[in-house]
Amino acid sequence: MPARIYQRPKNAMQSGKALLDQWILDFDPAEAKKPDPLMGWAGSGDTQGQVTLKFGSQAEAQAYAATHGIAATVHATPPRRLKLQAYADNFR
Repeated sequence: MPARIYQRPKNAMQSGKALLDQWILDFDPAEAKKPDPLMGWAGSGDTQGQVTLKFGSQAEAQAYAATHGIAATVHATPPRRLKLQAYADNFR
């Protein structure tokens, strides 16, 4: 059961930086989702897709995956680039 480890991205709609230091371990879907014939909702029999584990650091997440035999890949967080701009630049 492959998994991925990544750091929570910043929400573009909010300026706060809460929970950005958490590292998430998510399992890859084992089967494709299919629509329910009665309601039309998308679902599958894969229960690992509902599991999300949160850790305080990348090392803790990797240690958990190694301890439990989970093949996890780490997705590095891209560096944040600030676009510094003055209000007067809008009128150039």
